[in-house]
Amino acid sequence: MEGLLDHTLRDVLTRVGGVDVCVSEFIRVTNTVLPRRAFVRVVPELLNQSRTPAGVPVKVQLLGSDPVCLAENAAALAELAPYGIDLNFGCPAKTVNQHRGGAVLLDEPELVGQIVAAVRRAVPAHIPVSAKMRLGYNDDARAEDCALAIEAAGASELVVHARTKAHGYRPPAYWDRIADLRQHVRLPMVANGEIWTVADALRCQEVTGCDRLMVGRGMVTDPGLALAIARHRATGEALLPGQGVAWSRLQALMLVFWHGVSARVATRHRAGRLKQWLNYMRRVYPQAQQAFDTLRLVHDAHQIDQWLADQQRLPTPV
Repeated sequence: MEGLLDHTLRDVLTRVGGVDVCVSEFIRVTNTVLPRRAFVRVVPELLNQSRTPAGVPVKVQLLGSDPVCLAENAAALAELAPYGIDLNFGCPAKTVNQHRGGAVLLDEPELVGQIVAAVRRAVPAHIPVSAKMRLGYNDDARAEDCALAIEAAGASELVVHARTKAHGYRPPAYWDRIADLRQHVRLPMVANGEIWTVADALRCQEVTGCDRLMVGRGMVTDPGLALAIARHRATGEALLPGQGVAWSRLQALMLVFWHGVSARVATRHRAGRLKQWLNYMRRVYPQAQQAFDTLRLVHDAHQIDQWLADQQRLPTPV
């Protein structure tokens, strides 16, 4: 989730618990080998053994269309000892697709396979190379071809977002098509798309046959979602949205988030970042709605500093 789920929010969400592995936002590869600082800027966890402060490992995602250039960048990245390297064949953004990146490559399964194979050859065997794809670009006619190409090229894992680029993020997610892909490839597969609740996670697992799930917007909206899913697996308890982590805990984590944003984001943009997260969380937490309403017209970072400090002093119902 470029522009929101960056290393600052990864830090906060992994402190809640329930997350096994993170994947970074994509690093765009064009026609040059990026310097070390370019990788570290997007994934500072590389300076911490490729783990968040909570100890959750982070894969670094690359996006591009040139197998040679991607391989050269993957080799440079490998020197920083990432937990894994992931390849993006799923981004639906128009500007990305116009520059031959992301989901548009799903119309070219042969090229998809060449990219994965080139990166796999360029990276030491102990570093996993995985891929994420959608079901296709305008339709899903070549989904099986792409999955087979990724498997044949030596990927260790495949994440499938169960929509095409044309579907965007509109519900539903076509989980049954992930089940179809699993009939053709033996590659370990992770299901992604429209997982907002524990009930969604259970239905997705049942339909797809995947025991591993990737959550993005659902986790930003309900930071306790992964923890709630993990608890259900351990105890059978099915928590409702918002029950995975109390609002009082999120108040403390919002302060961590704000400090992280303040350390690296220009003052004029800081308020927008906090409100962006609150905008997601208000779908689940009434307190987030109240906070969003209070801060909606606030743009002064110092005012938000004061508001957050006040929140830490106020007794908050769980």
